[in-house]
Amino acid sequence: MNDQPASLKPLASTDGMAAFEEPWQAEILAMADTLVQRGLFTANCWSDALGLAIKEANDRNEPDTQYTYYQCALIALERLVAAHSVIKSADMTERRMDWENAYLSTPHGHPVHLK
Repeated sequence: MNDQPASLKPLASTDGMAAFEEPWQAEILAMADTLVQRGLFTANCWSDALGLAIKEANDRNEPDTQYTYYQCALIALERLVAAHSVIKSADMTERRMDWENAYLSTPHGHPVHLK
């Protein structure tokens, strides 16, 4: 029996597996849903962009895993944000690099801060 409170258990998919391996995976889908609800792009645009990213991953022979799926979701979301907002791909890449550099230069256990 699992003694973990229900609020701390990972969300399970219909096959009993955890739906998300990492918090960032849930955050991607939540952001996509929020942007659809706010009208930045349509659900059909989201579906098409995600389908294209998955096809591209398939074409590159990437493994069919949860990690690959959520990487594709991230790619699709970034493309849609770049296409439908004032935030451009170069800005997202620069910010990602800033966070990566901050993360790599932060001692383990300390909060990560952008300079």
